[in-house]
Amino acid sequence: MHDTRPNIVVLFADDHRYESVGINGNAEVATPILDALGRRGVVFDGAHCQGGMHGAVCVPSRATLMTGRNIFASSCDPTGRSSVSQTIPGELPTVPHLLREAGYRTHAIGKWHNDAEAFARSFDGGDCLMFGGMSDHDGVPVRPFDPTGVYPDDAVEIAEGFSTDLFADAAIRFIDGHDRQRPFFLYVAFTAPHDPRTPPEAWRMEPADVTLPPNAMPAHPFDNGEMTVRDERLEAWPREPEAIRRHIADYYGMIAHLDARIGDIQAALEAQGLAENTVVVYSADHGLALGQHGLMGKQSLYEHSTHVPLMMAGPGIAAGVRVPELVWHGDTAATLLELGGVDAAIASEGRSLAPVLRGASMPGWRVYHGAAYRFTQRSVRDDRWKLIRYLENPDYRPEGEQTRGSDVVQLFDLERDPWERVNLAWDPELSEVRARLEGALVEWQREVDDPALVASRGSMDG
Repeated sequence: MHDTRPNIVVLFADDHRYESVGINGNAEVATPILDALGRRGVVFDGAHCQGGMHGAVCVPSRATLMTGRNIFASSCDPTGRSSVSQTIPGELPTVPHLLREAGYRTHAIGKWHNDAEAFARSFDGGDCLMFGGMSDHDGVPVRPFDPTGVYPDDAVEIAEGFSTDLFADAAIRFIDGHDRQRPFFLYVAFTAPHDPRTPPEAWRMEPADVTLPPNAMPAHPFDNGEMTVRDERLEAWPREPEAIRRHIADYYGMIAHLDARIGDIQAALEAQGLAENTVVVYSADHGLALGQHGLMGKQSLYEHSTHVPLMMAGPGIAAGVRVPELVWHGDTAATLLELGGVDAAIASEGRSLAPVLRGASMPGWRVYHGAAYRFTQRSVRDDRWKLIRYLENPDYRPEGEQTRGSDVVQLFDLERDPWERVNLAWDPELSEVRARLEGALVEWQREVDDPALVASRGSMDG
């Protein structure tokens, strides 16, 4: 009997924030392919990551996508202090593992920033694999698929070509060679637009064509607990406007090139007659500051760093729908399982978006989204308000962690202040809003067994 389940293609970018997509309101970045994908499918405007417990936020974000579990549960070290923090617990099933067991051909291309064992049980094929966080885009250390699951270091070779081209070409090779005997799950994890931002010459933008964001600052106004991480040292202090424009221009160039190559992947699906039965998902691990709030990296809980693009299109998916509700990578995981005919409850913390893709409403959806960064930052938001708390408790601060002297709290009205410029935490008329969000934050911390819960709770009770 012919298997009628859809093929699933997940296109996952690195550092691509929500606002840097044309269909999401940005007129300066060229993303015609992603814009078209959004128009023929569903765009989730409330998609976010949950942050992470170390500077490489991509690690926990990718683990949550693979498992449907929160950033603490999906790591062998929820504190983020050791090398096994990037290891997905062996008892946790991954989305591709479950789809593989259900009869899907699972194939991975590009970046894998979690452990090799989790990769080996998840995929029965792969190409142009990069185990690690980043590299020069014209010198990517890739390795072939290893059916033994060992993945020795001596199998790594420096590939010729640009990262986005390498991964897109590998995806096209897979699509062209698909045997059609069973549906496939194709995971293409790009390293663009992560730094070093070196777009191919044809895709370079001029800094003069870039507008500075309204919340650009020469420096962050206070110590957020992570002021000198690698990302923050990519540009000097104070952040000069022309330097920030150059960073943003290169970032947009990387995205535009990525968008074009995604178009080539979609063209391959169409040429092979697969497009009509293939669900295409586009998202990213997290966002990036690039001068906003005087920051450069993603090691914060502002919207520029936690708000990510998420769009899905394909057979049976409603066209031209925009969904404002708060969703996260765990929901994407549950959705992928349901699309593949697997019980979505296995991704136990996510909630499948499949009914929404078919045009249904989202009754009883979550009201709050929580996020964490190391032992220094926690946040919670609803559909309008956002609270960020910067923790300062020496009893719970890891050795070497930066100290600030006291807690700092921010409260933003995202409806009137989407760029998070005006801190309303001390407005007496908003005391009830602040108290409600503080309570919601503690409740989220309890739900996810946040290692910093005691420190956070103590400062609130004090």
